[in-house]
Amino acid sequence: MATYTALTTLTGKDSAERLAEGLEHLEPEPTGVGVFEMEDGSGLWEVGGYFDAAPDEAGLALLAVAHGAKLFVVSELPEVDWVAKVKRELSPVEGGRFFVYGSHDADKVPEGAEPLLIEASMAFGTGHHGTTLGCLQALDHLAEGGFVGRSVLDLGCGTAVLAMAAARLWSGTVLASDIDEVAVEVAEVNVAANMLDGRVQCLEAVGMDHPDLRAAAPFDLIFANILKGPLIEMSGDITGALDSGGYLILSGILNEQADDVISVYTENGNNLTRREKIGDWTTLILRKNASNPM
Repeated sequence: MATYTALTTLTGKDSAERLAEGLEHLEPEPTGVGVFEMEDGSGLWEVGGYFDAAPDEAGLALLAVAHGAKLFVVSELPEVDWVAKVKRELSPVEGGRFFVYGSHDADKVPEGAEPLLIEASMAFGTGHHGTTLGCLQALDHLAEGGFVGRSVLDLGCGTAVLAMAAARLWSGTVLASDIDEVAVEVAEVNVAANMLDGRVQCLEAVGMDHPDLRAAAPFDLIFANILKGPLIEMSGDITGALDSGGYLILSGILNEQADDVISVYTENGNNLTRREKIGDWTTLILRKNASNPM
């Protein structure tokens, strides 16, 4: 069966969400609709739909004009076994002491490494992206410097690879939260596959708004591998949930956006201790009320 996509861009989150709502009522109906902020600093939002039959291009054009968007670009996708493709193309990744792999590469885990199993069918947030890899390397850096995390939160956890990495290092429960219900389900599957049940608790939450997060605060380490916008928007809440002397590992930040993020978190009482680039992406380590970097 052929699959079709229809994609457009426009300015403003509210406008994008209204367009997405209109797209959901198109005939034939899309099987899925997504709204994403572009990560290039342009301020544009992408709206897309997936269809099992060729979409109504006239209807798409009317929607685009009505909402001030560019005309939709419609594409027919080839049939692909995505899991098999991921298995072929996602080789294991080493981030410091951590080795992220799929079950098809179980025989490649090096002796002495901290293994983290992420199945190919659960492959967003695997460590291949510069943001996740940067966070793993930052965690390894803190651990090498003698830091011990006793209360850890992985905010916007995706596959929970960062939460699981922390649980590999230290005792105690690590919290992993995400705004997306599917991401939380994926995280739970990965936690079970890595035999970390009871060590990593997965929660569906909007930012810090969850009773379990409030009860567990203050944290001495918070990962937030999200995007510049929500990082800045939640800077006060994230810093408020961090213990004095605690660390933040922040990513999902394009290199040219890093100074803005650093500025906001510095204003909130944090000090930059490490800044690393991997490709187009920057990962930051900051410490609350601290002046001496590790």
